[in-house]
Amino acid sequence: MKRVVVTGLGALTPIGNNIAAYLQGLQNGVSGANPITRFDASKFKTRFACEVKDFDPETIMERKEVRKLDLFAVFAIAASDEAIADAGLAQLPAGVDPDRVGVIWASGIGGLSSLEKEIEEFTLGGYNPRYNPFMIPKMIPDIAAGHISMKYRFRGINYATVSACASSTHAIMTAFDAIRLGRNDVIVCGGSEAAVMAAGVGGFNAMKALSTRNDDYQTASRPFDLDRDGFVLGEGAAALVLEELEHAQRRGARIYAEVAGCGATADAYHITAPHPEGLGATNVMLMALQDAGMDKEQIDYINVHGTSTPLGDIAEAKAIQKVFGEHAYALNISSTKSMTGHLLGAAGAVEAIACILAIVHSFVPPTINHFTDDPELDNRLNFTFNEAQPRKVRAALSNTFGFGGHNASVIFKAFE
Repeated sequence: MKRVVVTGLGALTPIGNNIAAYLQGLQNGVSGANPITRFDASKFKTRFACEVKDFDPETIMERKEVRKLDLFAVFAIAASDEAIADAGLAQLPAGVDPDRVGVIWASGIGGLSSLEKEIEEFTLGGYNPRYNPFMIPKMIPDIAAGHISMKYRFRGINYATVSACASSTHAIMTAFDAIRLGRNDVIVCGGSEAAVMAAGVGGFNAMKALSTRNDDYQTASRPFDLDRDGFVLGEGAAALVLEELEHAQRRGARIYAEVAGCGATADAYHITAPHPEGLGATNVMLMALQDAGMDKEQIDYINVHGTSTPLGDIAEAKAIQKVFGEHAYALNISSTKSMTGHLLGAAGAVEAIACILAIVHSFVPPTINHFTDDPELDNRLNFTFNEAQPRKVRAALSNTFGFGGHNASVIFKAFE
């Protein structure tokens, strides 16, 4: 099969609105949490989130176009614009066939805020049957992929992956497979989410999934800490340009890293809780290693799902120890959700880029907000607590797990 490399990156996150700023946030261990500004959250149990800051959609498109899009699609366009320009594909160079350039874009929730707004206005308006004609195109999760392809006239593979918090890792995996099987030469892939709104916060609060540490919101995301009490909702987007190796080399593209392998499994256990022994997580990491043809000792860093939930963090740590054995203690492990919050369907892409930046810049991002060891976790594991650590990262594995028992892992390695 063909080899696949990463030739473009783009990010819009709670700790940085482009790749350079995101890298700086990761290196400095910045918390992206803030009191919610997108709506009045005073009646909610959780009144904070990790919002994108100082972003003006009108810097990337006209106001009339912004009004036709849900925020998750605006985020998607912003991140993909950066990645496509970074890859040198904003204007297709000679030898790049637009029929073989695709887009696979993920969102776990899609345009929920647009749906919420339309229903609210319809109800308060006395059930006058006049919905916005853009309601459906604004809310459906696949629309971001469509907008990206239309903007750049990419006519290759085009659709969305939706698997809750594993969505954008599945997008990366699907793009990887399409290229290595020879169906496309280049694919823009990633994910975006904009669920910091009443239905999003209220829904997750009802599930008791969110931290309620309102008096100390900047340290509320505490993966692997004894006092963790749930995740912090995040928003934003991340985009990767994947490309067939020889295609990239012919056009002289910069190569960040190689996609080595991937895996996908199901827990088949519970709609929201992980398997207590991390069965699905164990299997998915083993599958990714096998697909990559790599030994476990070749992995230096794992960017874990690590949401800061009581059950999930323990199950994932157990799975890592089962898969890696004694090598688990030589690994660096970290949860960058401690900084960005949980970006749901965009989490996998945001964290995949963290892995790639770790390889390129020889460092491991930290798990911030650690105060108290959890006796149920093996303290010999290196969770990279509180400060980034310098390390030559030859290969990094990224885990994402979603409600419904979806598990996805992808491995990136230094290009040789």
